[in-house]
Amino acid sequence: MAQTPSAPNDAPSEAPSSGSSKGRPTPSRAEQEAARKRPLVPDTKEAKARAKADLAQQRDKARAGMAAGDDRYLTARDKGPQRRWVRDYVDAGWHLGEAVMPAMVLVIIMTFVPITALQYYSFMGLWLFIFLVIGDMVWTSIRVKRAAKAKWGDKVEKGLGWYAAMRSIQMKFLRLPKPQVKRGEHPK
Repeated sequence: MAQTPSAPNDAPSEAPSSGSSKGRPTPSRAEQEAARKRPLVPDTKEAKARAKADLAQQRDKARAGMAAGDDRYLTARDKGPQRRWVRDYVDAGWHLGEAVMPAMVLVIIMTFVPITALQYYSFMGLWLFIFLVIGDMVWTSIRVKRAAKAKWGDKVEKGLGWYAAMRSIQMKFLRLPKPQVKRGEHPK
């Protein structure tokens, strides 16, 4: 067979071309195991700081996603098109439950007034208001269940009424996921 001419080889090569030698001695088994040993959990301060920063970044991303109503970041309680519809339905209206916390603060302030009759009537007014809020929650629950049944028929998820009632007693700016509709923009 004809061979192509190769460049003159003036310097001897360090590794033979046959590939049988690697130019260093084979490490013993103990040396190989020692080289492979690493801690299962890195103990370095840098690794801990990096893990903490990564976790904080993931939490911030999840918090922003939940506030925006992104289904990937919502809890199981808030996921799904029916729950989104209920949130929009509740967020579009006014509810008495949104004023419970301010009413309680007002009653607490009234207890500092040294007039007993004023304290008594403020507590009675608060109890009356709480009963009205419970009535509003029941009415909201009934309305949501009826509207959901009209929209989805027999495929309505369980617990939509309770979900709507619990959302209705939260002040709008404190609700999570954040409201996606303005007041008066009822969903279809």
